[in-house]
Amino acid sequence: MIQALLGPIGALASTWLASKVETKAAETRMKVSEADAKAKIMLSAATSEADWEKIMAQGTQNSWKDEYLVGLFSIPLILSFCGEWGRQTVSDGFEALSTMPDWYQYTLGVIVASSFAVRSATKFFGGKK
Repeated sequence: MIQALLGPIGALASTWLASKVETKAAETRMKVSEADAKAKIMLSAATSEADWEKIMAQGTQNSWKDEYLVGLFSIPLILSFCGEWGRQTVSDGFEALSTMPDWYQYTLGVIVASSFAVRSATKFFGGKK
């Protein structure tokens, strides 16, 4: 009689154990699949950023705006060496710029960063909103 009960109980236990193993295997496959998807997304993001940098660098090869911005940013540097009137002019200019709206200051930073194909530099201007 005990043997008659042990057979079905053993089969039930075996089925339950197989179900648990299959559940764990499915969870593991899901985690591996999720990790693969995240890795592909990260690779795609890195590739897109590198492609963007390359395209921006190629686009500025025949542009005069870089030279313009270098000249523009050199003016305060040069005026700083031109005596008190030059230093006062630079100081007054920067004080006037600091009163400009945040969106304007942020936009100037983005223009400079994009002109020199330095996408990551926009992080430094991100504090302005």
